[in-house]
Amino acid sequence: MARAEKIKYLIIGNSAGGIGAAEAIRGVDKAGTLTIVSDEPYPAYSRPLISEHLSEGRPLEKILYRPADFYDKNKIKTLFGDKVAQINFSERTLELESGRTIAWQKLLLATGGSPIVPGMEGKDLKGVFTFTTLDDAKAIDKFLKQRQGKIKAVVIGGGLIGVSATEALLKRGVEVSIVEMKDWILNTILDEEAAALEAVALSGAGVDIITGHTVARINSSLLGEVNGISLDDGRSIPCDMVVVAIGVTPRLDLVAGNGVKTNRGIIVDRRMATSVPGVYACGDVAEAYDFVYGENRVTPVWPNAYTGGRVAGLNIAGKKAEYGGGTAMNALKYFGVNILSAGMVTPPDDSYEVISQRGDGIYRKVIIKGGEILGMVFAGDIEKAGIIYNLMKDGVNVAAFKEALVADDFGLASLPEKIWRARLEIPASEEASIVPPVELPEEAVIDE
Repeated sequence: MARAEKIKYLIIGNSAGGIGAAEAIRGVDKAGTLTIVSDEPYPAYSRPLISEHLSEGRPLEKILYRPADFYDKNKIKTLFGDKVAQINFSERTLELESGRTIAWQKLLLATGGSPIVPGMEGKDLKGVFTFTTLDDAKAIDKFLKQRQGKIKAVVIGGGLIGVSATEALLKRGVEVSIVEMKDWILNTILDEEAAALEAVALSGAGVDIITGHTVARINSSLLGEVNGISLDDGRSIPCDMVVVAIGVTPRLDLVAGNGVKTNRGIIVDRRMATSVPGVYACGDVAEAYDFVYGENRVTPVWPNAYTGGRVAGLNIAGKKAEYGGGTAMNALKYFGVNILSAGMVTPPDDSYEVISQRGDGIYRKVIIKGGEILGMVFAGDIEKAGIIYNLMKDGVNVAAFKEALVADDFGLASLPEKIWRARLEIPASEEASIVPPVELPEEAVIDE
């Protein structure tokens, strides 16, 4: 075995969580050796923007998450395009597929998620794609450029990834059908009423939406290429390509059988530490605290990954910090419809109170229990949704003004003076308190 290269801080993963951790580490320790390993060959880019690479050819330079000189400026060594083969947690070493061996003192697992691809017949045919990385977008782009005439696509999955891929394909002139197993699209982040507004917009753009069904088989031509799909009810839909966009699952292969406690994801405490000393996890691979449900959950969205990464980075570098908790939050604008959802979108029973308003393409819904906001769905007009999200995040009792939350004229002035003054003040906080009031970034969406 080659002699191990010794590193103080090692990060596996080069997306939001890994970058957040690297920045936090460098804020505490300017000199300690820091290496980021990624199986992708690119500097950190915004995954939500791969649809724009596909739809309009936006180059890598225009979707970078940090400037091109980020790594040099922060004295970060990069090992890109090299996949981790195995990790020895007891010896604190890592082996890459290239044969390189690294010994680390502190390790962050920010490995993200892998696309879910069912074991259906035809999944390996030419013309079948996933849509979670820049290389996925590039592969679809290459396929479209090689085809002549009108192209038809079937997108399997009507969630965030599926709708994002659909919009990008439509902009490329592709005819698209969505097949969604559940009763409505975007069902993991929207209730039925908000999803219906989005479905109207998709249908108006020419998308054929099939819900309540699954794809039983991807059909092949004599040349081994996609030429259609068969649904579970026997119907067939002709197509030239298939995008599998069912969702992602945490990448747990590197920790399997290594003593790292997992459930759906890697279980972490409020410091983002795993069950193995010196090993931390964040982002899509981690099961971290969700302040709405009061328990650890997988919440794979961009802001949570970055914030969790910063908490991990501070602790890794020796500065105590706790994760205040995140929850599912998605801000999106597909087919011209502004939508924001956070926390619980459908109450599990009638012990929850639902305040809502609808009309003229506007839908606002807030879920309350014990006077506290536990979920929200806004469609059409999301301008004031950030105020409500922060009321939910801070656990503010809204019982006295709950009806105002969905009113047309809702704003800070609608809140009791004590509350709105607190909203306007900048809290005097130490660096370890690193969960700020949440704004609603364009990149709020990452994966399902």
